[in-house]
Amino acid sequence: MRKVVGMLIWTVWLVAGGGLHAQHSPYMGMEGREIKALSADQVAAYLAGNGMGFALPAELNHYPGPKHVLELAAELELTDDQRAQTEKIFREMRDEAQRLGREIVDRERNLDRLFAEGEISGESLTSVVAEIADLKGELRVAHLRAHLEMVTILSDHQIAFYERHRGYHGAPDHPHGP
Repeated sequence: MRKVVGMLIWTVWLVAGGGLHAQHSPYMGMEGREIKALSADQVAAYLAGNGMGFALPAELNHYPGPKHVLELAAELELTDDQRAQTEKIFREMRDEAQRLGREIVDRERNLDRLFAEGEISGESLTSVVAEIADLKGELRVAHLRAHLEMVTILSDHQIAFYERHRGYHGAPDHPHGP
C-alpha cells in the first residue's frame, strides 16, 4: 500500500509541475512568424527605413540625426537653408534605408524558405547570410552617413542644444572639426 501511495504522489508531482509539461524556450511562439528571424515590428522597421539603433555611435558622440533635427527645427532655430539641407539628407537616407530594408526582409524571407523547404546547403547558407550581412552594413552606413552630414549644417551651439534636449547631459562638449 505504501508503494502505491508513493507512486501516486510521484505521479501527481510529475503531472502538476515536475516535468511532464512542455519546457519553455525563449523562442516559443516564434515558429508561427512569417519570417522566423524577424518579428513583425522588425519587419515594419526595416520597411519604414527606421534607424533601429544603427546610428548610435554617431548619435551619442555629437552627430545629430536628421529626423530628430527636423523634429526640433523650431527649438534649434534652423534657418530655411538648414531646414532644406536637413530635409534633403533625411529624404535621401530614408529612401536608401527603405530600399535596403526591403532587400534585407526579402533575403531573410528567402533564408527562412530555404530552411523550411529543406533546400539549404552549406554553399547557399554562406551566400544568403553574406548577402544579408552586406545589406545590413550598407544600411548602417546610410544611417551613419546622414549623421555625419548633419554636423556640416548645424552650429556647435545647435548640436549642444540638440544633445541637451535629447537628454545626453553627460556628453562632454566636443566641437567638430572642418
